[in-house]
Amino acid sequence: MENIALIESFSEFKDDKLIDRVTLMAILEDVFRSALKKKYGEDDNFDIIVNPDKGDLEIWRNRVVVADGEVEDPNQEISLSEARKIEPDFEVGEDVSEEVKLIDLGRRSILALRQNLIAKIHEHDNTNIYKHFKDLEGEIYTAEVHHIRHRAIILLDDEGNEIILPKDRQIPSDFFRKGENVRGIIESVELKGSKPQILMSRTSPIFLEKLFEQEIPEVFDGLITVKKVVRIPGEKAKVAVDSYDDRIDPVGACVGMKGSRIHSIVRELGNENIDVINYTNNDQLFITRALSPAKIVSIKLDEENKRAEVMLKPEEVSKAIGRGGHNIRLAGQLTGYEIDVFRDGGEEDVELREFADEIEDWVIAEFAKIGLDTAKSILEQDVDDLVRRTDLEEETIRDVIQVLREEFEE
Repeated sequence: MENIALIESFSEFKDDKLIDRVTLMAILEDVFRSALKKKYGEDDNFDIIVNPDKGDLEIWRNRVVVADGEVEDPNQEISLSEARKIEPDFEVGEDVSEEVKLIDLGRRSILALRQNLIAKIHEHDNTNIYKHFKDLEGEIYTAEVHHIRHRAIILLDDEGNEIILPKDRQIPSDFFRKGENVRGIIESVELKGSKPQILMSRTSPIFLEKLFEQEIPEVFDGLITVKKVVRIPGEKAKVAVDSYDDRIDPVGACVGMKGSRIHSIVRELGNENIDVINYTNNDQLFITRALSPAKIVSIKLDEENKRAEVMLKPEEVSKAIGRGGHNIRLAGQLTGYEIDVFRDGGEEDVELREFADEIEDWVIAEFAKIGLDTAKSILEQDVDDLVRRTDLEEETIRDVIQVLREEFEE
């Protein structure tokens, strides 16, 4: 049959696209029905018979026999004389089934059929890709750098699927070369038109959580549970862990001897500083642990408004706040409390903003970034250490110290 050659020529897509024959035939039927509608105005009276095993497809048009000269709808009706050319014993009122050859559709229609088939198969592929990656949302995935753009890196996986790693989903210290493998989580999958857009992230807290599952056997086995993860990507992270087995030390198991077990995770995240903390339902104890390495004198909780007033010795304040305020910000996110820090015996101290007439605002702000907002807190620091921890020049720091000594100590 002449249809077979045409169908087999279409079947080449089955091999190119790794699409099974049954699916291909279903797509073919849909494509041919669209062509029939275009040529005849409707396809309700057509039977399309698909044979997936032989790769064969037959089209039959069903019409009713009417008397000669009474045909009103050529697609639905056939004259008696025309019907008898097909079979001589047809009578008025009977149904006639006549095979439609593909060639009858015309060369232009056959070319359009082929183009439509390609589009349908691409659409089928895109739907499968979308479903596949939708199931992988929140999971770690590895792909190779294919192209580096200003706002994103374009990755390709082993199947040739394109994955986008936007600039704002990269760790600030990330630097990738073409051909290099990149790990991240599949953050989102959306259909843009008919094409799936797959976004990867390396900054999501879920990425760190999944790295714990991948790198620490007890987490993978469910012996240790990661309760919550908060991050400032590339800078600092806090991970609360728990275990239902009292014999397991969850923090020790995650960190390992001298940090050996967590080292690969830290390296993957561009040397991000990771604090692993024992989870507890006791909010006061949890906040104390979250503010580590600072040592707390006392805590006053307002559970209704989720606020915590934390009292520390002056030398512990900068530890609690951390560089750039990272430690206290992450502690607040981890515990769900807004944390206010107070110095024990602070009534003898003077806030730095009281010296605004003699010290510029941007200098005060720079000290505040590292948790130094009183005269005593700065006077207790070493000058070299302040130079290292701030963006201030040594001369500026010495001028501030001189002002504080003259106005505060004396």
